[in-house]
Amino acid sequence: MNDSPGRTPAGGDRARADSGGGYSGYSGHSGYGGGGPGGHWGGPQWPRTAPPAPQPGVIPLRPLNVGEILDGTIGTMRRHWQTVLGVSLAVALGTQAVATAVTGIWFRESADLSKIADPQTTSLHEMLHAFEDSLPGMTVTSLVGLVGSIIAAAMLTVVFSRAVLGRAVTAGDTWRGARPQLPALTGLFCLVPLLILVPFAVCLAPGLIISGGDLLGVGGALTLFGGLMGMAAGAWIWTRYSLAAPALMLEKQGVTKALRRSAKLVDGAGWRVFGIQSLASFIVFMAGAIVQIPVSIIESILMGGSNVDAASWTSLIFTGVSTVISTTFTLPITAGVTALLYMDQRIRRESLDIELAQAAAAGGGA
Repeated sequence: MNDSPGRTPAGGDRARADSGGGYSGYSGHSGYGGGGPGGHWGGPQWPRTAPPAPQPGVIPLRPLNVGEILDGTIGTMRRHWQTVLGVSLAVALGTQAVATAVTGIWFRESADLSKIADPQTTSLHEMLHAFEDSLPGMTVTSLVGLVGSIIAAAMLTVVFSRAVLGRAVTAGDTWRGARPQLPALTGLFCLVPLLILVPFAVCLAPGLIISGGDLLGVGGALTLFGGLMGMAAGAWIWTRYSLAAPALMLEKQGVTKALRRSAKLVDGAGWRVFGIQSLASFIVFMAGAIVQIPVSIIESILMGGSNVDAASWTSLIFTGVSTVISTTFTLPITAGVTALLYMDQRIRRESLDIELAQAAAAGGGA
């Protein structure tokens, strides 16, 4: 696939119409110059149904519906399971091993975070002190998780872009294709959360200042309202820039240009993009819960009841195993839906399907 931004050729809409919207061999006229079958010579009326869109890989090369995006994601995981699950398993093992070690070593010596579960019995000073003790460990695990997410998103986006063309790809191929864009993708993964966090903090600030730590009365109501407004702003920003990662990877864009590309592709389709991305997030959440429930039951049985010390090494290992299993299967879902949604938006706006069909034909499809 040509990774550079597709440009709709002059008369792109006309070309799409002439091709019947799906590479039809018909010109759209009635019959053959007014005569012959289907014309005015009294012959049989042939249905002018466009042939199906070409499908060299996991999706048909035409605008997709939600089911086809999900089918393409699962189809890629099934066809290229060695590469897809190999990449996600390696990332999940690496990040979770560090997270488990940091939690077991660092948090066991930190303040007991369970005591801040009830705000009514915990002072603001105690909450801040517990947070301060846990902050270094959370920073380490967050950074490791960020690195893992960047590597997984970069490599899996390459896999899905090749799968659309029907081409197999190895883990080595994905790494070579993803490595040049990792610095820019790192900047993107750091910038987008900040863009979401800043308006959220701004919306919360007035209520927190007025309440002075006492989340009751007018201050509490204002804080709640600010939180809702911040969540709405964060959802809008998340949706607007949700296609920036595949734009950066597949078009070899910089951070700023990738954000602009995402905003352009999402413009006018925000609710659709938000709905599909939210559905993918819900699927990921449910998949994690499905894995976590049986692991928790086994842990409770082996450790003799429900009073399980969450900071014990046994509990941390059980948690780590369930996280690795769920992450191995959920990382590709997130990356796949985002990559295919990006391609779908480009097909709808820029006739990328024509370019993809040409690239698949030139490459032999495999």
